[in-house]
Amino acid sequence: MAAGRDRVAGKIALVTGAASGIGRAIARTFAEQGATVMVADIQETAALAVVAEIAEFGGNAEVVPLDVTDEGQWAAAVDGVLERHGRLDVLVNNAGVGSRNDGTIEDVTLDGWRAVMGVNAEGVMLGCKNGVRAMKETGGGSIVNMSSIAGIVGAPQLSAYCASKGAVRMLTKSVALHCARKGYGIRCNSVHPSYTDTPMVDRMINSRSDPARMRAALESASPFGRMGAPDDIAGAVLYLASDDSSFVTGTELVVDGGVTAM
Repeated sequence: MAAGRDRVAGKIALVTGAASGIGRAIARTFAEQGATVMVADIQETAALAVVAEIAEFGGNAEVVPLDVTDEGQWAAAVDGVLERHGRLDVLVNNAGVGSRNDGTIEDVTLDGWRAVMGVNAEGVMLGCKNGVRAMKETGGGSIVNMSSIAGIVGAPQLSAYCASKGAVRMLTKSVALHCARKGYGIRCNSVHPSYTDTPMVDRMINSRSDPARMRAALESASPFGRMGAPDDIAGAVLYLASDDSSFVTGTELVVDGGVTAM
């Protein structure tokens, strides 16, 4: 991402799951483009490292400790941003978990289902609720929810993950319509990546009996012949966070290298 274009200059942004992977790329991109970024994550040491990276190129960032499944922590995190900065302009609900607790509908356990839904769906709901609470008092903002192509097309071995990402997709539309009809000036959109080269996907690949074969399969799934890069997704989120998308709400932006076009 080219620095100095200032597409989100002066905005206050909070990004969850920002200590690694896609969230880290989003935080760095926002800072490069002029935002002050709240690096929100349950992994505080890793979040501090991201803040240090951003400081190296002159960006502004702060750590916000946050377990997205905890309603009290959400309220405290957003209240803290308002106390320090007076507003919240952008919220990216990016934190998520993968397939470790998942399986087909015959294999998934109730505890596994709840673990996935707790982060991927309930965490996004709590983020939207607190984001709307903050933004409606200061004239609006942009909420971006990280879904997946698994929220659009099914995967038989990912029953909980598909359900959670489908929930994010439809929650996004509900939030968008509510805020528009209330005149809050808040936009809400979802982003739908395919497999992206992140530590979470690396863990999934390395858990298989033949990691090299698994990686090759994920790469060949896209007509481009590769997985997405975190910066590919960050660029899409930047568009939705910026004023370039001022008439865009309730939509789903698919970033999948053409997987769902086939």
